Amino acid sequence: MNAPAEKPRILVVEDEAIVAADIKDRLLALGYEVIGPVDNGKEAIEKAVELRPNLVLMDIMLKGDLMGTDAASQIRSELRIPVIYLTANSNEATFAKARDTEPFGFILKPFEETVLKGNIEIALYKHRMERERDVLVGQLHEALAKVKTLSGLIPICPWCKSVRTDKGFWQSVETYVKDHTEATVSSAVCPACQVKITIKDPSKPPEK
Repeated sequence: MNAPAEKPRILVVEDEAIVAADIKDRLLALGYEVIGPVDNGKEAIEKAVELRPNLVLMDIMLKGDLMGTDAASQIRSELRIPVIYLTANSNEATFAKARDTEPFGFILKPFEETVLKGNIEIALYKHRMERERDVLVGQLHEALAKVKTLSGLIPICPWCKSVRTDKGFWQSVETYVKDHTEATVSSAVCPACQVKITIKDPSKPPEK
């Protein structure tokens, strides 16, 4: 039997106590776990650092020195936690400042529960895809870092077939390839050389 999935934890940042209580009740009814509410940007950042919620619902006008946009910008940049603004401020300047913090949603009060839930679920999904993409990009960078390639002009002695390195030293082809690629060099006799070997030693039958 599969264990029940953990409820997404949502940090509520709202400076009006009655509104904050209403948001909390709605989130609990929708099946989310609620952190807070808190009423200022400083405490919002501290709670985000301490508890690492899955998402932050952030009002823009808060108590204290920090606006919601300032707190959201710091949470987003340092912790990579998605933020949805839940605000009654819809003027152009406020919207522009909120947009610059790259939120995962912008909901105007008053709001319907279906709108709230839809925005939260989309934000959680987008953030999950973002994290998976970051993991894949990291794995790709690690793979590329391990790949060694040869390029440019490679000086090779026509007599002994040694290779001159960029530091002026001479190495065997086997050593050079091993140092500059992921390939492993093994020995094998080509057909032309096999004929020469057979001619030099007639008693040795040619390999099939």
